[in-house]
Amino acid sequence: MQHNDEKLELPINNILQGDCVEILKTLPEKSVNLIFADPPYNLQLKQELWRPNMTKVDAVDDAWDRFGSFEEYDQFSHAWLSESRRVLKDDGTLWVIGSYHNIFRLGTIMQDLDYWILNDVLWIKTNPMPNFRGVRFTNAHETIIWASKSKGAKYTFNHHAMKALNDGKQMRSDWLIPICAGDERIKIEGRKAHSTQKPEALLYRVILASSDPGDVVLDPFFGTGTTGAVAKRLHRNWIGIEQNKDYVEIAQTRIDSLQVEPYDDTLFDVGDRRRREPRVPFSTLVENGFIQPGQTLYFKGDPSQSARVRPDGNLILDGFEGSIHQAGKHLMKGSPCNGWLHWYYEAEEGDLRPIDQLRQAFRASKNSSG
Repeated sequence: MQHNDEKLELPINNILQGDCVEILKTLPEKSVNLIFADPPYNLQLKQELWRPNMTKVDAVDDAWDRFGSFEEYDQFSHAWLSESRRVLKDDGTLWVIGSYHNIFRLGTIMQDLDYWILNDVLWIKTNPMPNFRGVRFTNAHETIIWASKSKGAKYTFNHHAMKALNDGKQMRSDWLIPICAGDERIKIEGRKAHSTQKPEALLYRVILASSDPGDVVLDPFFGTGTTGAVAKRLHRNWIGIEQNKDYVEIAQTRIDSLQVEPYDDTLFDVGDRRRREPRVPFSTLVENGFIQPGQTLYFKGDPSQSARVRPDGNLILDGFEGSIHQAGKHLMKGSPCNGWLHWYYEAEEGDLRPIDQLRQAFRASKNSSG
């Protein structure tokens, strides 16, 4: 699906075969909403791994994961992270997944490039591979760095969708998700098609949390196409970059065979609709009689704390004067405060309700009259 003309120049919903850095250079500047990157981990395996029953562990020993030195790996990482930042929109975000072998190096490079880290998310594997030699702890997690393009940049975060996905509780940064196994694991002649295929559940959270329908999701290390498959399910556009011809064919077949429900805005758009509604200053409610000059408002959690409304929409309490947000911050001793949710008015005797309800009533009155 396409929501505006600027996306027409992008090779959306296509897999581009070749070197990720060189292909990134061909994409327009500030053209992508979201990037998910699963780069080589540079595991530096020096020997084969065997289970106690003397069966060989199918470890990551692919040629694409081999680098001659840390310096070579850092140069490669700096190149693709730099080009990714160029193609990322100013309000876009980047997710990078890695293990202890590489994630700290990637984090340093990201900060050097002026990415602003929003979270580090731990993907905690509920069924990790054991440490067969018994010389270390079982490595049961990977780290995902979530970053905006720069400090202070606006970005998409569908907080309410993540809360709903987490049984009504604010989602934490530790995600318990099994590794890719069973029918989801793509195999060719009984062997894993890709050694580091990620579970769709992981990409589902990433894409649902930080993009909207019609956005462009880019994966510069596309592999067998998990990012594209999940993006298609959620009605996002996608671009995959992959060097390996076999992976390209597997990913294309996988995505082409995926049947999805037709797009419906009321179903698939999980963004916070309240943030998209027209801005209504508190003073507008005073001007239009939804709040009266001199009216008393009560602070959430402590009705004994109250303020009076001035004719200009400011609140006054105990010698302090400011907006609904500033007055709330004053009472919370400097902590940020959303005044719409923290100040209450008396609807009926003893019945206190958040002033946000009056804002919604004002919007509804304008919609009905318009």
